[in-house]
Amino acid sequence: MNAEQRKQKIRDGFAALAAGDAEPLMGNFDDNVQWTIIGNTKFSGTYDGMQDVLARLLGPLGELLDGHLHITVENLIADGDYVVCQGHGESRTKAGGTYNNVYCWVYRWSGDKIVALTEYLDTEVLTASFGR
Repeated sequence: MNAEQRKQKIRDGFAALAAGDAEPLMGNFDDNVQWTIIGNTKFSGTYDGMQDVLARLLGPLGELLDGHLHITVENLIADGDYVVCQGHGESRTKAGGTYNNVYCWVYRWSGDKIVALTEYLDTEVLTASFGR
């Protein structure tokens, strides 16, 4: 899979997520992915494998959101096995607030799967929306 195809997979995945279908995006991840979120928030750290991602990140985050994340992709840059995506998200929380964050994701691919991800985001926004 070349860089343009990988960028398109990210674009298509976030478009499907905005419509409520996470599978096109999540299907890009290798079962053994290493997903790291920067900072010192309740979700910061490294998740080892999709089971860990689902159990400790996406499941708990989903329980706090009223609906799903709506991500707008602003920029995609690819070089070799890496794709960098800048974007922003908008969503509502079950507590009645908002979770509107900015992101920069650095994806490392192997073949047609993402094997590592580093997620940069505004940690203050995350903490204001979900606590520590």
